[in-house]
Amino acid sequence: MEREPMRIREGYLVKKGSMFNTWKPMWVVLLEDGIEFYKRKADNSPKGMIPLKGSSIHSPCQDFGKRMFVFKLTVAKQQDHFFQAAYLEERDAWVRDIKKAIHHIDGGQRFARKSTRRSIRLPETINLSALYLSMKDPEKGIKELKLEKDKRVFNHCFTGTCVIDWLVSSSSIRNRKEGLLLASSLLSEGYLQPAGDTSKAAAEGLSDTPFLDLSDAYYYFPDSGFFCEGYSSDDDVVLKEEFRGTIVKQGCLLKQGHRRKNWKVRKFILRDDPAYLHYYDPAGGEEPLGAIHLRGCVVTAVEDMPDTKKYDADNVLFEIITANEIHYYLQAASSTERTEWIKAIQSVSRTGK
Repeated sequence: MEREPMRIREGYLVKKGSMFNTWKPMWVVLLEDGIEFYKRKADNSPKGMIPLKGSSIHSPCQDFGKRMFVFKLTVAKQQDHFFQAAYLEERDAWVRDIKKAIHHIDGGQRFARKSTRRSIRLPETINLSALYLSMKDPEKGIKELKLEKDKRVFNHCFTGTCVIDWLVSSSSIRNRKEGLLLASSLLSEGYLQPAGDTSKAAAEGLSDTPFLDLSDAYYYFPDSGFFCEGYSSDDDVVLKEEFRGTIVKQGCLLKQGHRRKNWKVRKFILRDDPAYLHYYDPAGGEEPLGAIHLRGCVVTAVEDMPDTKKYDADNVLFEIITANEIHYYLQAASSTERTEWIKAIQSVSRTGK
């Protein structure tokens, strides 16, 4: 039986069209022998596949002066493919793994990495949907708790250790190592959601496993009454957030209007549940003027935009392309702030509901 190629890296990138100078968000999957790209993460069949054998990669790529963090992949038939990452570290990580894959396939070797994610297999009899219902059983399931960490209170959630303990006690797994794989599958399929910085960082690929068997890694059921509360800076009174989720980042940015293309200062509040970036009149007002849906979006830095005027000449623009391919252009006060916003939005787009 032929072995299925290993998935080395996956995530949203902006890809240039092969015929026209159009850039669209794609869910990109790096395999041992090629790169597949999908219109959406949930799609079953790819829009295309790029073979890696005999290919070469070029980074940084300066072919498009206004777009930052672009890398070019030239295949054996001398056809070029261009991808744009959200920020420098992400681009370099993609380039590093692609180079390693090309090196191994050209040398006739198998790709290997230190991660133990694929060292064990789930029993074929496991039904994730049925398991999820058992986990939510009011009597015998996982108990939803009120937990506190980093001056925030997480309601209706539980720890990663509790999940693995429950899986072991219910005989769903044979050991905790297998439990990590099963819990990671539940996480990737949306049966579990990360709550808090520790679990979200792991879900984004910053750990050896996307799920953590830790007492300070928090998770919740997507259809539960989860919400996060934060202490005010003035006293110890707990305040409930306006839209359930945790405020990940907030501040003022310049936003370009869709019709008149003029720029206005707006106050932005980024929450992880639901995954929206709400914007308000900075002069006041409790109701948002609008919201950008972030689930499945791509966010990238851009150097400049033709036929538009900004408030100043600093190149601190970034672009959000939603899953419905709506483009939003925003301007930060500095390059550091722009990077912070890009990373925060990217995090919420991957883990928020």
